[in-house]
Amino acid sequence: MKKTFTLFTAIQLLWLPLFAQNRLNGFKTQNIPIQREIEQKFDAGLNKENIGATIKELSADPHHLGAKGSKTVAESVLKKFKSYGWDAKIETYYVLFPTPKTRSVELLGSNKYSASLEEKAIHEDLATAQQGQLPPYNAWSADGDVSAGLVFVNYGLPADYEKLERLGISVKGKIVIAKYGRSWRGTKPKIAYEHGAVGCIIYSDPKDDGFVKGDVYPQGAYKPEFAVQRGSVMDMVIYPGDPLTPGIGSTKNAKRLERADAKTILKIPVQPISYHDALPLLAALKGQVVPTDWSGGLPVTYHIGDGSTVVRLKLAFNWDIVPAYNVVAKLEGSKFKNQWIIRGNHHDAWVNGAADPVSGLASLLEEAKSIGKLAKAGIKPKRTLVYIAWDGEEQSLLGSTEWVEDHADELNSKAVAYINSDGNGRGFLEAGGSHALENFVSEISKEVKDPQVGSNVFERWKANKAISTASLTERKKIQDSQTLDLGALGTGSDYSAFLQHLGIPTLSLGFGGEDDGGEYHTNFDTYDNFVKFKDPGFDYGLALSQTAGRAVLRLANADVLPFDFSNLQAKIAIYVTEVNALAKQLREGAQSQNKLISSGAYQLANDPKENLKNPPVQVELPEFDFKALNLAVDSLKTASSKLSQTVTAALASDTKTDQLNTLLFQAEKQLLLQAGLPGRPWYRHSIYAPGLYTGYGVKTLPGVREAIEQYHAKEVQEQILVLTTSILKLTQFLNQTNHP
Repeated sequence: MKKTFTLFTAIQLLWLPLFAQNRLNGFKTQNIPIQREIEQKFDAGLNKENIGATIKELSADPHHLGAKGSKTVAESVLKKFKSYGWDAKIETYYVLFPTPKTRSVELLGSNKYSASLEEKAIHEDLATAQQGQLPPYNAWSADGDVSAGLVFVNYGLPADYEKLERLGISVKGKIVIAKYGRSWRGTKPKIAYEHGAVGCIIYSDPKDDGFVKGDVYPQGAYKPEFAVQRGSVMDMVIYPGDPLTPGIGSTKNAKRLERADAKTILKIPVQPISYHDALPLLAALKGQVVPTDWSGGLPVTYHIGDGSTVVRLKLAFNWDIVPAYNVVAKLEGSKFKNQWIIRGNHHDAWVNGAADPVSGLASLLEEAKSIGKLAKAGIKPKRTLVYIAWDGEEQSLLGSTEWVEDHADELNSKAVAYINSDGNGRGFLEAGGSHALENFVSEISKEVKDPQVGSNVFERWKANKAISTASLTERKKIQDSQTLDLGALGTGSDYSAFLQHLGIPTLSLGFGGEDDGGEYHTNFDTYDNFVKFKDPGFDYGLALSQTAGRAVLRLANADVLPFDFSNLQAKIAIYVTEVNALAKQLREGAQSQNKLISSGAYQLANDPKENLKNPPVQVELPEFDFKALNLAVDSLKTASSKLSQTVTAALASDTKTDQLNTLLFQAEKQLLLQAGLPGRPWYRHSIYAPGLYTGYGVKTLPGVREAIEQYHAKEVQEQILVLTTSILKLTQFLNQTNHP
């Protein structure tokens, strides 16, 4: 039955918050009913069963970068876009991609053991026994054949090495074995190399995502004993994308570096293993028992290793140039053809990838199908939509980075915003991105229903965050808030080049938190696993389409683009306060620590049997001058407040808003610091980038925070100066926007 606009309005009034009837971020009053009717028709074109069918189809076979299956998936996605009425094509790039040629991990000596390095198939899930699977390995490891004593380094983070130093244990010339978790995996071999290790083994401990957490697959969602997490260990702190073409698109005839000159390929061999293969290695370790909080879930006493347990690690790779197939679909805008709303999700997987990435891709395709149906009915977006299925994301954002580098000039002039998704599952809305879009996302989250509890996704997000927050002050703040807090984005997915290279406003959207398991980057990320444990009814696939689709359509049709720089200014002010407090805390902490050392307190308090060394004397940070930075933040507050008044006036009038919109979507680019500091990676200068190196996802100004944490006083002052300049540049731009 065809629903009339009057019926739609009545239904909406039953459950939408009252404020949502009277306003819609970025829309003039007379256009709000039109937009709401478009969204109602968009929702009617979505089908969760179709999302499930797409996940089943696209995850049916292994389809890693460079494989036959990858091209098959790309061509299938292309065909879908065309059938939806989009102008679609495949844009191919040619990227370096190492695949395993030799993999060997051997325990030498009297307790010889040769690791299987394979994932055993499970007869209940036929997909786990398919041909064409990429074996477990870490891409961008170095080739190498090393034999050395084995040392257990917990999670392989800086604090773990500080503990080892106090215990008098060095990893120089050794092979380290680290647990997956608590950081990005590439951090572990990088830090190991910096401490002199000659090789690195990474394993998944059952305490983190195996039998200690719950039943293992197929009875439960957690990691079975032979499962291995694949993954890239590229040194993305320097730059993501193809190691041979930094800064330029890796087209067929692109000028390439020699592999020996590529800075992002690791210098030591790295191999992931299962906890089945880790057990004999850990059981063979001798020497001191690990600190209590280092122990895992395997049935052995965990020792650090005294160097007498020797392991041979032998790895060699095929370093091939392979095609990466980006599927690019466009739907031309009816009014602003040269303003692009870009929406992306990758299509490549380490193996079958039902959860990562196909669940997110299926939602994206469902959005494209419904939007295409609207366009065929004459309801076209005002701005051009560009939907992209990326290739090579798993190997360090290859497809997206190369495409952005290749199209940088066009994107600088046309890209309004980029909206990303990746894997998706049951649970809570997980949203990150440009803080100027916080009110925009908050409004959408209040209009999408959570499929499990019936409330809107904002209220469920808020309830979960309040309950999980330990601080009473923070909990009260969350309970009183009507704004969804957008998380800061690092460099973990395809948004990276858009936000941190070109400064394009960016969102990353997905659901999760109630879909925990151990399938990530393993052979067990299959359709059968997904429908049992991740999103059984595809309800959250539908919720993602509704959420991301609204973001796309509202940005496409807004009379005035819904960027609120007051939110951005408020977040920057919080971040500046945080780093100022951190500097004070570390300064006073260093003073207290050094007093304990000089007074002999550690020697008195330590157990003599442990023979712990004193921690190193800490450099006491000087006082830093945040005055100019605080003044810059204050000036941004004034400018953003005036801009809000300008936007309100524009929405209330009949005057054209073309110039205002152009200035609005170009504004955030001003936050990219002009040149950065010498030798610093481009994305580390983003206001939004968390501290990737330590992997803790710290939400603050990264350059300043990192420099403070590493006691680099001179660099702190340099970063404060550059940040101040950047914020003043944005302020100046917003003042220009106030008088378009």
